[in-house]
Amino acid sequence: MTEERAYGTPAGRFAVLIPVYNHAGGVVSVIERVLALDLPVWVVDDGSTDGTAAGLARFGGITVLRHEKNRGKGAALLTGFEAMAGKADWAVTLDADGQHDPKDVSGLIRIIPTGLRPIVIGRREGMVGDDVPWTSRFGRKFSNFWVRVAGGPVLSDTQSGMRIYPLPEALGLGVRARRFQFEVEILVRARWQGIPVIEAPVDVSYTPGMKRVSHFRPFVDFCRNSGTFSRLIFLRILILLFGDRF
Repeated sequence: MTEERAYGTPAGRFAVLIPVYNHAGGVVSVIERVLALDLPVWVVDDGSTDGTAAGLARFGGITVLRHEKNRGKGAALLTGFEAMAGKADWAVTLDADGQHDPKDVSGLIRIIPTGLRPIVIGRREGMVGDDVPWTSRFGRKFSNFWVRVAGGPVLSDTQSGMRIYPLPEALGLGVRARRFQFEVEILVRARWQGIPVIEAPVDVSYTPGMKRVSHFRPFVDFCRNSGTFSRLIFLRILILLFGDRF
């Protein structure tokens, strides 16, 4: 396949970005499936202390960046965006835990409207049942509501990690959060700055009986989420009151 076809569409050049932290058991399988897309692959190892680095070393032809210490998912995404800017026009993000099906990437690319540069969210289907962690179900509803209150877009899945970001626009939004909260703050700031955010359905897999590695800590991350949304709501009020003077 030629490079022109590998990057997909007239919308520009696409590359895959996978942030990973201590997912040695899943990231290898994810990369193997992503390579079938014939897109450039970038991985940011956010200070993993398990066998993640050894697993990544198995692959040739991918770009691996590493944080010496864990800095958070948002920081890993920003490191990837900065490195990819100028080499790709769009960053396709996937989580390293295997919940996303890379085959859905082509569908997300196809829905990008001609002439627009939106953020595209893979809306996870089938988020019901005993196999889906309660934290994922509750977190999505909590996040969807507060994103709207903060002046962000009305979406069904504001916590999905399967996305397409336009570069360099995503770098210019001034997002302050550096951990999981990055993925909701960037949606709010995109809406504030007139960048469209659209959704399309994607599959999600929570395999029964399989131990899923999650770094979500209910109390700590609830507090961080609450702090992020409080900050965004306060900023929105200032913008509404003072506009360009703020």
